[in-house]
Amino acid sequence: MAKNYTIDDWNKQAEKELREKKLSDLKWETPEGIMVKPLYTKEDLEGLEHTDGFPGLPPFTRGPRATMYSNRPWTIRQYAGFSTASESNRFYKEGLKNGVMGLSVAFDLATHRGYDSDHPRVVADVGNAGVAIDSIEDMKVLFEGIPLNKMSVSMTMNGAVLPVLGSFIAAGIEQGCSKSELTGTIQNDILKEFMVRNTYIYPPQPSMRIVADIIEFTSREMPKFNSISISGYHMQEAGANQVQELAYTLADGLEYVKIALDRGLNIDDFAPRLSFFWSIGMNFFMEVAKMRAARFMWSEMIKNFNPKNMKSLALRTHCQTSGVSLTEQDAYNNVVRTTVEAMAAVFGGTQSLHTNSFDEALALPTSFSARIARNTQLILAEETGITNVIDPLAGSYYVENLTSNIIKEAKKLMKEVEDVGGMVKAIELGIPKMRIEESSAKKQARVDSKEETIVGVNKYQPNEQQDINILSIDNEQARKEQVAKLDILKKNRDLSKVNNSLAKLISAAENNNSNLLELSIEASLNRCTIGEITEALEKVFDRHKPSSKTISGVYANSVKSSDMLSGVKKEIEIFKNKFGRRPRILVVKMGQDGHDRGSKLIATAFADLGFDVDIGPLFQTPEEAAKQAVENDVHIIGVSTLAAGHKTLVPILMKELKKLDAESIKVICGGVIPPNDYPFLEEIGVTKVFGPGTSIPDAALEIIKLL
Repeated sequence: MAKNYTIDDWNKQAEKELREKKLSDLKWETPEGIMVKPLYTKEDLEGLEHTDGFPGLPPFTRGPRATMYSNRPWTIRQYAGFSTASESNRFYKEGLKNGVMGLSVAFDLATHRGYDSDHPRVVADVGNAGVAIDSIEDMKVLFEGIPLNKMSVSMTMNGAVLPVLGSFIAAGIEQGCSKSELTGTIQNDILKEFMVRNTYIYPPQPSMRIVADIIEFTSREMPKFNSISISGYHMQEAGANQVQELAYTLADGLEYVKIALDRGLNIDDFAPRLSFFWSIGMNFFMEVAKMRAARFMWSEMIKNFNPKNMKSLALRTHCQTSGVSLTEQDAYNNVVRTTVEAMAAVFGGTQSLHTNSFDEALALPTSFSARIARNTQLILAEETGITNVIDPLAGSYYVENLTSNIIKEAKKLMKEVEDVGGMVKAIELGIPKMRIEESSAKKQARVDSKEETIVGVNKYQPNEQQDINILSIDNEQARKEQVAKLDILKKNRDLSKVNNSLAKLISAAENNNSNLLELSIEASLNRCTIGEITEALEKVFDRHKPSSKTISGVYANSVKSSDMLSGVKKEIEIFKNKFGRRPRILVVKMGQDGHDRGSKLIATAFADLGFDVDIGPLFQTPEEAAKQAVENDVHIIGVSTLAAGHKTLVPILMKELKKLDAESIKVICGGVIPPNDYPFLEEIGVTKVFGPGTSIPDAALEIIKLL
């Protein structure tokens, strides 16, 4: 029987249709390619596969532990390390007295790259962006008064993982701990180094053998220790969107599972001790959904290997708030950003968390800023009531739908990796690196064109100057102290034991007949240095040499406003007509810092704007950079710096240019440089310093004027 419609019925229907049209007009697409509606209802939960289950049970979408924070909160960690082991030890002890529950060690770049502090290639890197560790003696000082059989220690180390983990275990032994008592995590995730962070040492294949040796040894000897922390953090820091971070990290994890199984290990021998590491950025709900999606996907992936232990299916994770979201401009805004990101990590169900300090876009954190970062977690854990309810966002129409869409998009990227033969092959082909660099360029274009707001940077800029105390490391003094300690170590050790240990490592590397971590522990106990152990393996494995490819067209095609680009291109044409060629820039990264997001962004964007661009290889010395600049006949050198080496490296670069009669080549600097250092750089001849957050078209125009 036909329904009789009244005027009210027609009005309601018309109102519903109008509302739906307005809501449809407000849809937007995320950088991950996910369409987001402004309103979600219970209908959006229909047919979702991940929503069943409870915390502590497969597929673990709602958390790896049944009681989550209602029983005990996440572990509050403080990722830190600077200068010498004794300085860092004091910092750790202060943190432990004030609520820190576990230690996360940041090593300097010399250590990351397997060089002792007296090596000529690391004059600017010793003690600057982390703690310098040259031997077991430094490791013992680092943990003096901190019982390693009671304290969980996380170490971010990948390239020089064998000597660093070996010296940590050896230090524990000399402290009186058995290997089986040691708890903590070693990052040991070499695949992401070839994608984004670049603190590798050996080529991919021998690097994967090292990963397998560590998983094998720790599974057998160190049941409480996490043998690998599979890291997406550095991918997002390099510009990956959250779906890319998720997909490539899980694909890395799958590769590590396969190499462990190839060693004859059972899935339950090692899978419960695998852990993950996510970056948490400012897209709050996307980050929460990413972590839920990660647990579901990992559980489904590991199920294919028929584990008998349910813990093998559970993805456990450490999180760190984003470093790239921190701004130099109006830096106190970073306190708010870090708080929002920390809340996303907690609502997403992290097992441990490090909160960045507000001043880290300027320099290493001070005690003052580190205390604020630490207290951010304490306030969330003890004042907000967040910990009283397990998985409070479960059932949210938006979060659950977003989780499902992230799973779908991540599976597409993982299928692309699978189709070329797995993650090692995909990395060799450069696929993940290219995708991440494209994402980074698109994000920068959105920021430069003000399509994406960053408060205090491209909108709501402050008028007053900020006055922030900056921590400055005396790199030269730290290096002197380390070199002196190395001299003492080498005078007092048994050289025959040293040579015997190094010979064993070389033989094992050649013949694949012994576990390299086991031999590294022995070498550390015999006082072999980090550099000596690294060099012994390098004789067999060689040192990996990176390429310096850049993408093109992505930045220009992503900028919405053509006026931004046309102004720069017009000035370049004027320059070309006047001087007979386009302005030529050499973009360099000197020292051992492998974070190349900034240099790659400048190189690709400036090329899109019309500059002739050369890009130097990673890990250049100032001498090599000056030589390349002269040979390529550039107008200007752009120094990208992140790891506090500018006060040592840039003066050497200026002297080298003078030696080569190339003082006409202008030098500019950009990156994480404390404003207090600008006058020093200008005094030695640097033409201009650009801080974080500088608009690329604005910088390009200014550079053309300088020329």
